[in-house]
Amino acid sequence: MDASSSPARPKMLPRLPRSLPSSHSIASTFSPGSSTPGSWTVSPWNRDTPDTSPPSSDAGSPKLQAKQADDSGRISPVEGSLDGQPRFGVVRSICFVGAGFVGGPTAAVIAYHNPQIQVNVVDLNEERIKSWNSAHLPIHEDGLLKVVRTARDGALNKTLVLPGLPRAIELKQRQPNLVFSTRVVDAIEEADIIFICVNTPTKTHGIGAGSMADVSAIESATRTVAKHAKEGAIIVEKSTVPCGTAQMIQDILRYYRPDVEFEVLSNPEFLAEGTAVENLMHPDRILIGSAQTLAGLRAATVVKDVYGAWVPAARIVTVNTFSSELAKLVANTMLAQRISSVNAVSAMCEELGLGADVEDVSLAIGKDARLGSKFLQAGVGFGGSCFEKDILNLAYLARELHLDVVADYWLAVLRMNEDQRRRYARNVVRELNGSLRGKKIAILGFAFKDGTNDTRNSIAVHVIKDLAMEMPREIAIFDPGCASAEIREEVEKAGLTASQLERIKILTNWRDCVQEASAVCILTQWKQFRGRKLGSATSSNKKARKLAADWATSCVADKADISEMDILALEELVRDKSSATTGDDPLERLAPLAPCPEECSHCRIGSAEAHDQEPVDWAEVAGMMQEPRWVFDGRNVVNRLELQSLGFRVRGIGKGF
Repeated sequence: MDASSSPARPKMLPRLPRSLPSSHSIASTFSPGSSTPGSWTVSPWNRDTPDTSPPSSDAGSPKLQAKQADDSGRISPVEGSLDGQPRFGVVRSICFVGAGFVGGPTAAVIAYHNPQIQVNVVDLNEERIKSWNSAHLPIHEDGLLKVVRTARDGALNKTLVLPGLPRAIELKQRQPNLVFSTRVVDAIEEADIIFICVNTPTKTHGIGAGSMADVSAIESATRTVAKHAKEGAIIVEKSTVPCGTAQMIQDILRYYRPDVEFEVLSNPEFLAEGTAVENLMHPDRILIGSAQTLAGLRAATVVKDVYGAWVPAARIVTVNTFSSELAKLVANTMLAQRISSVNAVSAMCEELGLGADVEDVSLAIGKDARLGSKFLQAGVGFGGSCFEKDILNLAYLARELHLDVVADYWLAVLRMNEDQRRRYARNVVRELNGSLRGKKIAILGFAFKDGTNDTRNSIAVHVIKDLAMEMPREIAIFDPGCASAEIREEVEKAGLTASQLERIKILTNWRDCVQEASAVCILTQWKQFRGRKLGSATSSNKKARKLAADWATSCVADKADISEMDILALEELVRDKSSATTGDDPLERLAPLAPCPEECSHCRIGSAEAHDQEPVDWAEVAGMMQEPRWVFDGRNVVNRLELQSLGFRVRGIGKGF
């Protein structure tokens, strides 16, 4: 789907050089037969693809921590050029190709912090673009709607008189600078920087099926970029890609535009679903990979300066392109490795008995500064679309490099994860006397993690499949964040028989789910499942809010030019001083949302399927279930002793008692 005719091509298709034996070096760069479920597939692009960007359940303002950008290390793309004669000018326009989980939020946050830059997000999926332009975003990450509204709709003039500030503060009107559209060619033609953010799923057929990443969407998007990008535009791969993809992109650009020099950078995302806005607002690091040439380093400086609007210079890391691509895969693989490692310990604790508790072990080793405490929470296993795909990709690369021991090492992480979830299902069947016939099993949680609606490769799907093989009377599923249709779609892809599928019921409240169940399986760590004693805000959240409020009181009032980070601090000041709930817009500076049309499908579905957000009352549950009233806590979220006092039998993960 290209708006202009293709340039004259040589009679013979040039052979693209093989940089390394990665996945793209095996699949033909110009093969029309590749398959991908993303909306940027082989030309012509497929508009009717499933949404690869799942929503999340919560909607609130991004958490502000006392992390403020230090501009002292920033380098202007003009003033800080490496030789005083810059090839790249001031960035006025950025284009994101792909409006999915990566492209949409990243574009919104960049536009939010760079009001002087026009940011265009383009996608061929018209329904997705309609959602981005409405109150019902296709991704409902915590705080995302407010960020999108600020950049997409602009903000009002506002004079603030707040307690603790020595003077009134004038917030200037902000003009919109974020546009979501299907005007692909127009956005690419005017862009100074083009981020490619399309889907790279695992191949489902052909060479490397089940292991190798399918880069056909990258190829297709790159061809369109090559034909329409202006001379000097910087091309940035943002998708999670196999090593060597930047070289593939460069080869395609040279094929279509042999007389134009483009710099191709790698800028992988490190977003966790459910906290994507927080990750973007306060990143651990921004990684930029470039060619180690003068032009490549200049291009990296330009992108670095865009992020430098809010990210401290010390957190922006520049490396070579291949290292950047590899670092993304290794990061996810090593995070998954930690989960599988602690799950292996949990299996040992359960079999040892004698009171061994994996949470005690995690606490002890987490105090070691060399290890740290993150990703040491044992559970039924990891799911989602990233970890498994990236491990398979990394193992495939190792196998192609004839490093079989290395490949087997990484694949062992997946084998451990698979064994953990199967062992969980076996324990459920064993504790219910080896048979589920005539029994109802309640499943609490279907999303692969809390804070998101993402059902892709959920652990729950695999556990439900194993339990369904036992032909129970009913498997009831409740998740406070997932739409019933999404759960049903994922279950139907699990390969169950018609007889097994008819036993599965999807419900919208926990009471119907647990009614007359013999056992409850907790598979997602939603806070509602812990019970009623939740409290309001954690002490760490209160501390962060207090730090932000103190900073606003001492610093913001003296600044002439107030940034969006400053405004976030002012919002925390209002929240800190107010006992009432202030919502997403405590300063009341956002323009009102346009009302939805009467036929809005999102509003209709929302009113017809309102999910229960009430915390589970385990005392009430005890009176609703049938004996033996088992609770299989796959995420260690409930208070075991409290539930036992109510008459439950409780089995957690890694509990040797």
